[in-house]
Parts: sequence; structure tokens; C-alpha cells
Amino acid sequence: MKIVASQQKLPDSDKVTVNVGLVDLAQMDLLVEEGFYSNRTDFVRTAIRNLLQQNAEVIRQTVVRKRYVMGMHRYSLRELEQVVAQGQQLDIHVLGLAVIEDDVPAELAARAIASVQVLGAFVASPTVRQVLADRIHT
Repeated sequence: MKIVASQQKLPDSDKVTVNVGLVDLAQMDLLVEEGFYSNRTDFVRTAIRNLLQQNAEVIRQTVVRKRYVMGMHRYSLRELEQVVAQGQQLDIHVLGLAVIEDDVPAELAARAIASVQVLGAFVASPTVRQVLADRIHT
């Protein structure tokens, strides 16, 4: 999980470093040279998208089973106040981006949120992140 300060601009992508064997790399370069892909990055992105598409059903089943919200979810002051008013706590499970709005006080977040598990990025103010530190699972 990438933890981002609430004032930072969220990147559209994140860098991943991969060690590739020489033979595989040479084959990639050959496909680039032959015009199948514009560059190595294009090749890798296409391969990732194809594998994600190939495994879409497994991903969908896991999202349902683990009760993940897929995409982006913003947790507002109003939503967290309602959770506390109902005497409940949230278990945040997000596959993508979870944002706790800047106007949410740390004390409210502590009362409203039982746990945070985000596969992607988690954005919250430093005080909210600090009060939830022991509840954030990576």
C-alpha cells in the first residue's frame, strides 16, 4: 500500500522495477524492433493488462469474498459521523484508492474506523494516519 499525504498530488501510475532474464529481454526487444510494441514499457503494460484480463474472474471473486471496494472510495466527515451515530465501526477494504477527507478529525476517524486494508494508495491527513497507524494493514 502506498500512503500518500493528503496535500500530495496522486500519481497516475507507480514505478515497478523488474529483473528480466537476458533471453526474455532480447525477445521483448525483438518485438519492439519489429514494431509490435512502441517500446519496452508498452510491452510490459500490455502484458500486465492481458494477464489482469485473463485473471478477471479470480480478481472479481476475491473482491467479493474479501468485501473490497474496487476503484476509489472517499470517506467523508458525514459518512464517518453516521457510522459512529449508529454505534458501528468500518473495516475499510479498498482495491485502488481510499481517501479520508481532510476535514475528518483524527478523533472521529479513531472512533469510526476499525481497520484499513488498501491494495493501492491510502490518502489521509498526517494526524488521521497517525491515529490509525496500528489499524492499517499492508
